[in-house]
Amino acid sequence: MNFKNKTILISGGTGSWGQELTTQLLKFNPKEIRIYSRGELAQVKMKREFNNPKLKFIIGDVRDYEAIHWACKNVNYVFHLAALKHVPVCEEQPNEAIKTNIVGTQNIIKSAIYNNVEEVIDVSSDKACSPINLYGMTKAVGEKLITNASTFSKTKFMVIRGGNAMGSNGSVIPLFINQIKQNNKITITDERMTRFFITLPEAIQLLFIATGSVNGGLFVMKMPACRIEDLALVLIEHYGNKDTKIEEIGIRPGEKLHEVLVSKDEVINTYKYKDNYYLIYPNQDLLYNNKEISNNKEIEVDFKEYSSNQNLMDKIAIKDLLIRGGFII
Repeated sequence: MNFKNKTILISGGTGSWGQELTTQLLKFNPKEIRIYSRGELAQVKMKREFNNPKLKFIIGDVRDYEAIHWACKNVNYVFHLAALKHVPVCEEQPNEAIKTNIVGTQNIIKSAIYNNVEEVIDVSSDKACSPINLYGMTKAVGEKLITNASTFSKTKFMVIRGGNAMGSNGSVIPLFINQIKQNNKITITDERMTRFFITLPEAIQLLFIATGSVNGGLFVMKMPACRIEDLALVLIEHYGNKDTKIEEIGIRPGEKLHEVLVSKDEVINTYKYKDNYYLIYPNQDLLYNNKEISNNKEIEVDFKEYSSNQNLMDKIAIKDLLIRGGFII
């Protein structure tokens, strides 16, 4: 990857992912970073915090093709982060999730192709894998749209699929910390629930790994997972006291007990990529035409499914991850 003197657009750029990505991209000395989002206040705050002339703030919605079309003019790279991500919200307002997560992705694709963008990197979610909720279904459709676009365009398209980025907007970790401080209790939906977790800086590295790599590929980072109850107990040890309680409130509509990053059906097209990543070829033609992958049997994966209920972190490992993420000092 080479971002020096390049123009980069980040859709949903004022979110937690967007701000961390912007921080790391600035180290490469790009020509311009366009922060594209629909929130005026969030843009004003981010502009004041960064105070960098390389940042250009554009108010717009990915649902608006004309707006994103003009925002992509003379752009080299697009990082597509914009999405409606909260599972209950998408369950309650499915039409809005479709407009943003599916129509918005279509608009990104059309705009990038028309403007001869070099590469588009789309950020997906583990909930897109064998989805049962509408959010996951819309992200799964988004993955298909992006990988399909790679088959007919000079613009390169890649997808990254990840678990929960610690501290991102809507993350459970800040929620648990606030619940302890305000109510001296934590609410969890089910004691059996497990999830993948990763720090934001590590998540951004996955974006950079995908950039300039295999056109049409779907990239997955190896991520640690844990029981949500164990995560809550570690946070209680640090922020709570002997009276801090955990209250089980039941699974919300659309929630899974365990998330999956690589499904049973995807394993046949999944390969190890470098040391800490997996690469899924959703398109068979891409798989068979890439001799580096298809001829190297040593890099095939050795699991039947990559689920969050496997190889769980103990409390010591969870604490170490929270320290790396800046949630425990």
